[in-house]
Amino acid sequence: MKRASIAFLALALLALSSCKGEYEALLASGDADAKYQAAFKYFENKKYNKAAQLFESLSVLTSGTERDDTVQFYWGLSNYKFKDYYTAETNFTRHIENFPLSPFTEESRFLRIDCLYRSTLRYELDQSRTYAAIGAIEQYMDNYGTHNTKKQECLDMLAELNGRLDRKAYEAARLYYKMEDYKASRVAFRNVLKDKAENIYREDILYYIAMSSYRYAYLSVRSKQKDRYMTFIDDYFNFIGEVPESPYRKELDIMYKRAQKALGRYSGTDAELEAKNREFERTYRKIESEKEKSARKSAREKAKAKKLAESKKNETAEEKAQ
Repeated sequence: MKRASIAFLALALLALSSCKGEYEALLASGDADAKYQAAFKYFENKKYNKAAQLFESLSVLTSGTERDDTVQFYWGLSNYKFKDYYTAETNFTRHIENFPLSPFTEESRFLRIDCLYRSTLRYELDQSRTYAAIGAIEQYMDNYGTHNTKKQECLDMLAELNGRLDRKAYEAARLYYKMEDYKASRVAFRNVLKDKAENIYREDILYYIAMSSYRYAYLSVRSKQKDRYMTFIDDYFNFIGEVPESPYRKELDIMYKRAQKALGRYSGTDAELEAKNREFERTYRKIESEKEKSARKSAREKAKAKKLAESKKNETAEEKAQ
Protein backbone atom coordinates (compact mmCIF):
# COMPACT_ATOMS: atom_id res chain seq x y z
CA MET A 1 0.00 0.00 0.00
CA LYS A 2 2.82 2.32 0.97
CA ARG A 3 4.71 1.54 -2.25
CA ALA A 4 1.57 2.29 -4.30
CA SER A 5 1.19 5.68 -2.60
CA ILE A 6 4.81 6.55 -3.29
CA ALA A 7 4.43 5.51 -6.92
CA PHE A 8 1.26 7.60 -7.32
CA LEU A 9 3.01 10.62 -5.79
CA ALA A 10 5.97 10.16 -8.11
CA LEU A 11 3.68 10.01 -11.16
CA ALA A 12 1.83 13.14 -10.03
CA LEU A 13 5.11 15.03 -9.58
CA LEU A 14 6.29 13.83 -12.97
CA ALA A 15 3.06 15.00 -14.63
CA LEU A 16 3.29 18.37 -12.88
CA SER A 17 6.91 18.73 -13.95
CA SER A 18 5.95 17.83 -17.50
CA CYS A 19 3.12 20.42 -17.57
CA LYS A 20 5.42 23.05 -16.15
CA GLY A 21 8.06 22.18 -18.70
CA GLU A 22 5.58 22.48 -21.55
CA TYR A 23 4.40 25.89 -20.36
CA GLU A 24 7.96 27.18 -19.94
CA ALA A 25 8.86 25.90 -23.40
CA LEU A 26 5.78 27.57 -24.88
CA LEU A 27 6.63 30.83 -23.11
CA ALA A 28 10.11 30.79 -24.63
CA SER A 29 8.83 29.74 -28.05
CA GLY A 30 8.71 31.99 -31.09
CA ASP A 31 5.62 30.24 -32.50
CA ALA A 32 3.05 33.04 -32.47
CA ASP A 33 0.12 30.82 -33.52
CA ALA A 34 0.75 28.25 -30.78
CA LYS A 35 1.17 30.96 -28.17
CA TYR A 36 -1.98 32.75 -29.32
CA GLN A 37 -4.15 29.64 -29.05
CA ALA A 38 -2.59 28.61 -25.72
CA ALA A 39 -3.01 32.08 -24.22
CA PHE A 40 -6.74 32.05 -24.93
CA LYS A 41 -7.02 28.49 -23.66
CA TYR A 42 -5.43 29.49 -20.34
CA PHE A 43 -7.70 32.54 -20.23
CA GLU A 44 -10.84 30.47 -20.81
CA ASN A 45 -9.71 28.04 -18.08
CA LYS A 46 -9.35 31.01 -15.71
CA LYS A 47 -5.59 30.59 -15.37
CA TYR A 48 -5.20 34.32 -15.74
CA ASN A 49 -1.63 34.70 -14.49
CA LYS A 50 -0.31 32.23 -17.06
CA ALA A 51 -2.48 33.79 -19.76
CA ALA A 52 -1.10 37.25 -18.90
CA GLN A 53 2.48 36.03 -19.20
CA LEU A 54 1.77 34.45 -22.58
CA PHE A 55 -0.01 37.56 -23.89
CA GLU A 56 2.91 39.69 -22.67
CA SER A 57 5.39 37.43 -24.49
CA LEU A 58 3.12 37.33 -27.53
CA SER A 59 2.87 41.13 -27.71
CA VAL A 60 6.46 41.27 -29.03
CA LEU A 61 5.69 38.76 -31.77
CA THR A 62 2.40 40.33 -32.87
CA SER A 63 3.51 43.97 -32.71
CA GLY A 64 2.34 45.76 -35.85
CA THR A 65 0.14 42.86 -36.98
CA GLU A 66 -3.66 42.61 -37.02
CA ARG A 67 -3.52 40.59 -33.80
CA ASP A 68 -1.71 43.34 -31.92
CA ASP A 69 -4.93 45.07 -30.79
CA THR A 70 -6.49 41.86 -29.42
CA VAL A 71 -3.30 40.66 -27.71
CA GLN A 72 -2.74 43.95 -25.88
CA PHE A 73 -6.36 44.10 -24.73
CA TYR A 74 -6.37 40.53 -23.41
CA TRP A 75 -3.01 41.05 -21.77
CA GLY A 76 -4.63 43.78 -19.71
CA LEU A 77 -7.83 41.78 -19.18
CA SER A 78 -5.84 38.78 -17.92
CA ASN A 79 -4.03 40.94 -15.37
CA TYR A 80 -7.37 42.49 -14.41
CA LYS A 81 -8.91 39.05 -13.84
CA PHE A 82 -5.82 38.08 -11.84
CA LYS A 83 -6.53 41.19 -9.71
CA ASP A 84 -3.20 42.80 -10.55
CA TYR A 85 -4.90 46.16 -10.97
CA TYR A 86 -1.74 48.28 -11.10
CA THR A 87 -0.32 46.32 -14.08
CA ALA A 88 -3.73 46.04 -15.76
CA GLU A 89 -4.22 49.81 -15.53
CA THR A 90 -0.89 50.30 -17.34
CA ASN A 91 -1.92 47.72 -19.97
CA PHE A 92 -5.25 49.41 -20.65
CA THR A 93 -3.66 52.86 -20.79
CA ARG A 94 -1.21 51.63 -23.42
CA HIS A 95 -3.99 49.92 -25.37
CA ILE A 96 -6.10 53.12 -25.43
CA GLU A 97 -3.10 55.17 -26.64
CA ASN A 98 -2.13 52.65 -29.35
CA PHE A 99 -5.63 51.75 -30.57
CA PRO A 100 -8.00 54.69 -30.02
CA LEU A 101 -10.48 53.35 -32.63
CA SER A 102 -10.40 49.71 -31.54
CA PRO A 103 -13.70 47.91 -30.82
CA PHE A 104 -12.15 47.17 -27.41
CA THR A 105 -11.38 50.83 -26.64
CA GLU A 106 -14.57 51.71 -24.75
CA GLU A 107 -14.19 48.67 -22.53
CA SER A 108 -10.48 49.42 -22.07
CA ARG A 109 -11.36 52.92 -20.89
CA PHE A 110 -13.90 51.64 -18.39
CA LEU A 111 -11.67 48.83 -17.11
CA ARG A 112 -8.82 51.31 -16.71
CA ILE A 113 -10.91 53.51 -14.41
CA ASP A 114 -12.13 50.40 -12.61
CA CYS A 115 -8.47 49.46 -12.01
CA LEU A 116 -7.78 52.94 -10.66
CA TYR A 117 -10.87 52.69 -8.44
CA ARG A 118 -9.90 49.27 -7.09
CA SER A 119 -6.33 50.35 -6.34
CA THR A 120 -7.33 53.40 -4.29
CA LEU A 121 -6.53 53.38 -0.58
CA ARG A 122 -8.48 53.83 2.67
CA TYR A 123 -9.32 57.42 3.60
CA GLU A 124 -6.53 57.51 6.22
CA LEU A 125 -3.86 56.95 3.55
CA ASP A 126 -2.61 58.85 0.49
CA GLN A 127 -5.47 59.81 -1.83
CA SER A 128 -3.54 60.66 -5.02
CA ARG A 129 -4.97 57.62 -6.83
CA THR A 130 -8.45 58.59 -5.62
CA TYR A 131 -8.09 61.97 -7.35
CA ALA A 132 -6.74 60.22 -10.47
CA ALA A 133 -9.70 57.81 -10.48
CA ILE A 134 -12.23 60.65 -10.09
CA GLY A 135 -10.64 62.56 -12.98
CA ALA A 136 -10.67 59.46 -15.20
CA ILE A 137 -14.31 58.67 -14.39
CA GLU A 138 -15.45 62.22 -15.11
CA GLN A 139 -13.55 62.24 -18.42
CA TYR A 140 -15.09 58.86 -19.36
CA MET A 141 -18.59 60.18 -18.63
CA ASP A 142 -17.91 63.31 -20.69
CA ASN A 143 -16.59 61.25 -23.62
CA TYR A 144 -19.52 58.85 -23.80
CA GLY A 145 -22.34 61.08 -22.57
CA THR A 146 -25.79 59.65 -23.28
CA HIS A 147 -24.23 56.53 -24.88
CA ASN A 148 -22.59 55.56 -21.59
CA THR A 149 -23.79 52.04 -20.72
CA LYS A 150 -21.76 52.15 -17.49
CA LYS A 151 -23.29 55.38 -16.20
CA GLN A 152 -24.69 53.98 -12.94
CA GLU A 153 -21.46 52.15 -12.14
CA CYS A 154 -19.55 55.39 -12.76
CA LEU A 155 -21.89 57.34 -10.49
CA ASP A 156 -21.58 54.71 -7.75
CA MET A 157 -17.77 54.85 -7.93
CA LEU A 158 -17.78 58.66 -7.88
CA ALA A 159 -20.09 58.71 -4.84
CA GLU A 160 -17.82 56.33 -2.92
CA LEU A 161 -14.59 58.10 -3.88
CA ASN A 162 -15.93 61.57 -3.11
CA GLY A 163 -17.32 60.24 0.16
CA ARG A 164 -13.85 58.97 1.04
CA LEU A 165 -12.34 62.42 0.42
CA ASP A 166 -15.14 64.00 2.47
CA ARG A 167 -14.39 61.69 5.37
CA LYS A 168 -10.65 62.35 5.19
CA ALA A 169 -11.28 66.11 5.45
CA TYR A 170 -13.85 65.61 8.23
CA GLU A 171 -11.63 63.31 10.30
CA ALA A 172 -8.63 65.62 9.90
CA ALA A 173 -10.65 68.51 11.36
CA ARG A 174 -12.13 66.31 14.10
CA LEU A 175 -8.64 65.48 15.28
CA TYR A 176 -8.31 69.04 16.64
CA TYR A 177 -11.58 68.56 18.55
CA LYS A 178 -10.31 65.31 20.06
CA MET A 179 -7.12 67.10 21.06
CA GLU A 180 -9.31 69.73 22.79
CA ASP A 181 -7.85 72.53 20.67
CA TYR A 182 -11.31 74.03 20.17
CA LYS A 183 -10.23 77.24 18.50
CA ALA A 184 -8.30 75.34 15.82
CA SER A 185 -11.13 72.80 15.61
CA ARG A 186 -13.72 75.44 14.70
CA VAL A 187 -11.41 76.96 12.06
CA ALA A 188 -10.63 73.53 10.59
CA PHE A 189 -14.29 72.50 10.33
CA ARG A 190 -15.26 75.82 8.75
CA ASN A 191 -12.46 75.37 6.19
CA VAL A 192 -13.80 71.90 5.32
CA LEU A 193 -17.15 73.46 4.36
CA LYS A 194 -15.41 76.35 2.63
CA ASP A 195 -13.57 73.85 0.41
CA LYS A 196 -16.70 71.78 -0.23
CA ALA A 197 -20.05 73.03 1.05
CA GLU A 198 -21.87 69.79 0.10
CA ASN A 199 -19.58 67.54 2.18
CA ILE A 200 -21.61 64.44 3.14
CA TYR A 201 -20.73 65.04 6.79
CA ARG A 202 -22.12 68.57 6.71
CA GLU A 203 -24.55 68.06 9.61
CA ASP A 204 -21.80 66.62 11.83
CA ILE A 205 -19.45 69.42 10.81
CA LEU A 206 -21.98 72.11 11.73
CA TYR A 207 -22.49 70.36 15.07
CA TYR A 208 -18.75 70.32 15.80
CA ILE A 209 -18.40 73.97 14.78
CA ALA A 210 -21.04 74.90 17.37
CA MET A 211 -19.60 72.60 20.05
CA SER A 212 -16.09 73.90 19.41
CA SER A 213 -17.19 77.49 19.88
CA TYR A 214 -19.14 76.58 23.04
CA ARG A 215 -16.22 74.71 24.63
CA TYR A 216 -13.79 77.45 23.63
CA ALA A 217 -16.01 80.03 25.32
CA TYR A 218 -16.58 77.86 28.41
CA LEU A 219 -12.83 77.36 28.93
CA SER A 220 -11.97 81.03 28.33
CA VAL A 221 -11.15 83.58 31.01
CA ARG A 222 -14.26 85.41 32.23
CA SER A 223 -13.36 88.69 30.52
CA LYS A 224 -13.48 87.02 27.08
CA GLN A 225 -16.41 84.68 27.59
CA LYS A 226 -19.16 87.08 26.52
CA ASP A 227 -17.91 87.57 22.96
CA ARG A 228 -17.10 83.87 22.60
CA TYR A 229 -20.50 82.76 23.86
CA MET A 230 -22.04 85.11 21.30
CA THR A 231 -20.03 83.31 18.61
CA PHE A 232 -21.46 80.02 19.84
CA ILE A 233 -25.00 81.44 19.72
CA ASP A 234 -24.43 82.42 16.07
CA ASP A 235 -23.20 78.89 15.33
CA TYR A 236 -26.16 77.41 17.23
CA PHE A 237 -28.74 79.35 15.21
CA ASN A 238 -26.88 78.52 12.01
CA PHE A 239 -27.16 74.82 12.90
CA ILE A 240 -30.84 74.74 13.90
CA GLY A 241 -31.73 76.91 10.91
CA GLU A 242 -30.29 74.28 8.57
CA VAL A 243 -31.05 70.99 10.38
CA PRO A 244 -33.77 71.72 12.97
CA GLU A 245 -34.72 68.02 13.37
CA SER A 246 -31.17 66.79 13.93
CA PRO A 247 -30.47 64.28 16.74
CA TYR A 248 -27.79 66.75 17.86
CA ARG A 249 -30.49 69.37 18.54
CA LYS A 250 -31.20 68.40 22.17
CA GLU A 251 -27.55 68.63 23.17
CA LEU A 252 -27.08 71.98 21.45
CA ASP A 253 -30.29 73.29 23.04
CA ILE A 254 -28.77 72.54 26.45
CA MET A 255 -25.51 74.28 25.46
CA TYR A 256 -27.55 77.25 24.25
CA LYS A 257 -29.36 77.56 27.60
CA ARG A 258 -26.05 77.32 29.44
CA ALA A 259 -24.62 80.06 27.25
CA GLN A 260 -27.71 82.18 27.90
CA LYS A 261 -27.28 81.58 31.64
CA ALA A 262 -23.61 82.61 31.45
CA LEU A 263 -24.75 85.78 29.68
CA GLY A 264 -27.42 86.40 32.33
CA ARG A 265 -30.34 85.70 30.00
CA TYR A 266 -31.69 82.36 31.32
CA SER A 267 -33.82 82.06 34.46
CA GLY A 268 -33.82 78.22 34.82
CA THR A 269 -31.79 76.33 37.43
CA ASP A 270 -28.66 74.22 37.01
CA ALA A 271 -30.68 71.16 38.17
CA GLU A 272 -33.10 71.62 35.26
CA LEU A 273 -30.24 71.85 32.83
CA GLU A 274 -28.62 68.72 34.26
CA ALA A 275 -31.90 66.80 34.00
CA LYS A 276 -32.20 67.79 30.34
CA ASN A 277 -28.58 66.81 29.78
CA ARG A 278 -29.14 63.32 31.23
CA GLU A 279 -32.25 62.91 29.07
CA PHE A 280 -30.24 63.90 26.01
CA GLU A 281 -27.45 61.42 26.82
CA ARG A 282 -29.93 58.54 27.01
CA THR A 283 -31.52 59.55 23.71
CA TYR A 284 -28.14 60.10 22.08
CA ARG A 285 -26.84 56.66 23.07
CA LYS A 286 -29.96 55.07 21.57
CA ILE A 287 -29.56 57.05 18.34
CA GLU A 288 -25.87 56.14 18.06
CA SER A 289 -26.69 52.46 18.59
CA GLU A 290 -29.30 52.58 15.82
CA LYS A 291 -26.86 54.38 13.51
CA GLU A 292 -24.22 51.69 14.08
CA LYS A 293 -26.72 48.92 13.31
CA SER A 294 -27.83 50.75 10.16
CA ALA A 295 -24.19 51.27 9.07
CA ARG A 296 -23.38 47.57 9.54
CA LYS A 297 -26.49 46.57 7.54
CA SER A 298 -25.60 49.03 4.77
CA ALA A 299 -22.02 47.71 4.63
CA ARG A 300 -23.28 44.12 4.28
CA GLU A 301 -25.69 45.13 1.49
CA LYS A 302 -22.96 47.05 -0.36
CA ALA A 303 -20.56 44.09 -0.10
CA LYS A 304 -23.25 41.75 -1.42
CA ALA A 305 -24.10 44.11 -4.33
CA LYS A 306 -20.41 44.55 -5.16
CA LYS A 307 -19.87 40.78 -5.21
CA LEU A 308 -22.89 40.32 -7.50
CA ALA A 309 -21.70 43.08 -9.85
CA GLU A 310 -18.23 41.52 -9.93
CA SER A 311 -19.72 38.14 -10.82
CA LYS A 312 -21.81 39.61 -13.65
CA LYS A 313 -18.82 41.56 -14.98
CA ASN A 314 -16.69 38.40 -15.06
CA GLU A 315 -19.44 36.50 -16.90
CA THR A 316 -19.73 39.27 -19.52
CA ALA A 317 -15.98 39.37 -20.16
CA GLU A 318 -15.80 35.59 -20.47
CA GLU A 319 -18.69 35.57 -22.95
CA LYS A 320 -16.86 38.14 -25.08
CA ALA A 321 -13.67 36.09 -24.91
CA GLN A 322 -15.50 33.02 -26.12
